[in-house]
Formats: sequence, C-alpha cells, structure tokens
Amino acid sequence: MSKFGGKRGVLSRSEVSGLLEKAREARKRIVFTSGVFDLIHPGHVDYLQKAKKLGDILVVAINSDESVRRNKGELRPICIQEARAQVVAALSCVDHVFIFDEANNNENIRLLKPDVYVKAGDYDKSRLSSAPLVESYGGRVEFVPFLSGYSSTAIIDSVLTKYAPQFIEAETLTPPKLRPVVFLDRDGTICEHVDYLSDPSQFQFCPGAVEGMKKFQDLGFSIVIVTNQPGIGFGYFSKEDFYRVTAKMLRDLSEAGVLVDKIYFSTATKAEASSWRKPETGMIDRAKAELNIDLSRSLVIGDSTSDIQFGKNADLKTVLVRTGKGGSDGLFEVSPDYTCDTLLDAALDISAKGQVK
Repeated sequence: MSKFGGKRGVLSRSEVSGLLEKAREARKRIVFTSGVFDLIHPGHVDYLQKAKKLGDILVVAINSDESVRRNKGELRPICIQEARAQVVAALSCVDHVFIFDEANNNENIRLLKPDVYVKAGDYDKSRLSSAPLVESYGGRVEFVPFLSGYSSTAIIDSVLTKYAPQFIEAETLTPPKLRPVVFLDRDGTICEHVDYLSDPSQFQFCPGAVEGMKKFQDLGFSIVIVTNQPGIGFGYFSKEDFYRVTAKMLRDLSEAGVLVDKIYFSTATKAEASSWRKPETGMIDRAKAELNIDLSRSLVIGDSTSDIQFGKNADLKTVLVRTGKGGSDGLFEVSPDYTCDTLLDAALDISAKGQVK
C-alpha cells in the first residue's frame, strides 16, 4: 500500500489518475516525473529522492519500449519496460508507476494534473512543451539535476569496452599505415550550425570546409569526425535522423573526392557522465584503438571551447576556426594552439609551412 492509501507498484495510467483524485481530497501534494530509467544507477535514485521531497506523493511514468526505440534507436532500451517499471516501483520514495507510449508528457499532465512537474536539471524549459500546460492550472515546473558521475550510457560504454573485444569476430583487415589524424568537429566547423540538426535539407557546408578536408587528405591525414549529438539523448530527434544527415554529408564529400575514415558521436546530455561526450576523450580513445595514429602530428579542429578542451585533454594540438561559434561559447577557459578562419586556411598553412599559424 502507498503511504497515503491505494495500491503501490506498476499500475495503469487510469488507475493512477483515480488514486490521485483521492489524494487531492486529502490535500496531498502530487509530484510527477518521467523517464526511461534504463539500467538503474545511483543517479536515478538520487534524482527520484529529490523529486519526492518536493511533495507528498511521487508518480513516475516510464517510457515504453517502443517510445524509447523511437527516440534512442533500435538498440535501446537494454531492459524491457516491465522490468524498468518494477525496479522503479520498488524504490521507497516512489508511490505510483505506470508505463506510457506518447512522445511527450502532455497527455499525462492533462490526466494527472500534478502540483509539481519535475525534469532533469539540464533540460531547456523553452523546449518543454508540457510547461505551459502545467502552469495553466497553477502547477509549477521544477528542475532537479542528476547526480554527476552516473549514467546508463556510461554503463553501456563500460560494458562494451570491457567485454566486447572478447566476443566480436570480424574480418581480419590489414592494419592501417601510421598516419596523422585531423579530428574534426561537425556543427560550426564542417557544416553551418543549426540547433539540433536533423533534416538533411538544412545541411550546408561552412565556407572552405570541403576544400580544407580535401587538402588535409592530400597531405596524408586521416579524417575523423567527432561530434556531440545531445539532441538524440533528449529525444528531439532520432539516430536515424542523424544517419540521414550523415549520409547526405558523406555523399557530398565523396563527390568532392573526400573520404572520411571514421565518424564518432555521443548522444549524451550534460546530465549524463559519458566518457564519450566532449570534452571527455572517449571518442579519441576509440580512434586510437581502431586506427594507427601518429599522435605527434595529429590535430583537433573545432569552433568551440569544448572542442579545444577536448583536444587539450587528449594532449593534441588544437585549432580554433572562426566559422560557427568561433570560440564564443565560453564554456571553458582554454586557448587554442592556433586560430584560423576556415578549415581550408588551416590546411593551407600546414601545407605551406608545416604548421598552423
């Protein structure tokens, strides 16, 4: 039984709605949140405990397996919806749990009318479609940060790093020749910055980007793209959307004679402690394992301070390009080794002088 009456455990949404009517009559404050809650970890528990402190009854909606696949791709979730819901329902701070299939919480809010709607602390309220709905009946939206150092994505990365090499069988390829790598950011460096780019028709190369990549290739560099894509983690677009944009980019580059060796991307948000999200070096670490890299001649090139910090963390030379943000993001107090207007300028300087101005 719930502390304030009614059944505990995993219920239907309509059952929860009925129980909350009785709770309101008893003047209990209702708190509501939702999430995937895949591979439960201390960050999840801390988040739910903090949410519970904002009221008397905590209701948690669990994203269905199908909704998770729509947002995160076919490989997620790891645990099926019933298992995820049962684990969350077993936590002492949680009163009621149900599973829902919609893309957002609008229907949940309309039916439950919680006094407090809780989201993760790094969520952008301006993109929260349910916020106006909550505020329309006098409720409020609260942002609770996840405990740093924990995430489902980080757990998956750790498992793959530790165990995947023991099981993967693949074609034996000739090891690549020792070559320097130019690690390139995508948005604002290769292509014009578009918030949460998911439509191939919006993809447009930055000035000098294609020519610069071709020049780097002619100079003997392997081209590796490293990009943060938190929009996938937030559910703003899917991995399939990212792949469609990537396919257009690769087609256009191929027509220009540019061949990309590898593309690495992180779907993690700031709230998730992923070793892959720049400025952490997970993507470079994976490249080191897969490519024969001449680190002494390799570069990281990007348009933001997080790209520069990314390169510094990996002990590589860094180049800031003035396309995109041009270093104006101000996320890190770090200076690049070199600054150039475009990718082409950087490549030309290396070609002419053996270094970047």
